[in-house]
Amino acid sequence: MSDGETRSIDADTLTRLAHLLERQDILDCLVRFSRGMDRFDRALFLSAFHADAIIAAGEFVGGPQDLYDWASRLHEQGQSATHHNLLNHSCDIDGDVAHAETYYLFVGRNRDETNWVAGGRYIDRLERRGGQWRIALRSNAIEWSGMVPTLPLPFADVPDRHRDGAPSRNREDPSYRRPLTNSRELHLPAG
Repeated sequence: MSDGETRSIDADTLTRLAHLLERQDILDCLVRFSRGMDRFDRALFLSAFHADAIIAAGEFVGGPQDLYDWASRLHEQGQSATHHNLLNHSCDIDGDVAHAETYYLFVGRNRDETNWVAGGRYIDRLERRGGQWRIALRSNAIEWSGMVPTLPLPFADVPDRHRDGAPSRNREDPSYRRPLTNSRELHLPAG
């Protein structure tokens, strides 16, 4: 194709692109939940749910605000760090309703220096309201859980490892920095 020429996109491709964008919006919603919990960012966490959503997670059944309060208190008391990792993701979209199944791997560094690992699936009904995909109903299917032996952290003795910001469970975490900067000098291995 030469400069100035345009290529038309057939209707099937446009439909597939629209579907792909919807799936990405849904996945972005799920990531907001995970990141919001790990960073203790209440607003980000709540942005993943409709206000009238119902969530079942372990012993908890209730709405998103109560879920955040319950889960953040549980994680603050129990862990010094958490990672809610999202894995396999399937999603059926029918108009303004979607059903998704997303595998997860939870890893937590417990306050007693042990490590907790759990796996399961988030089974969600999402609804698009006002152009926004958010979770309307969630069931957390916890499938396994266990403790992992504690090993020394690699590079824990590097004196300036937090020079660009220490990981934190709030908006002081370096991931919120805009623009992202690196104050450390570039060190290339001699070769």
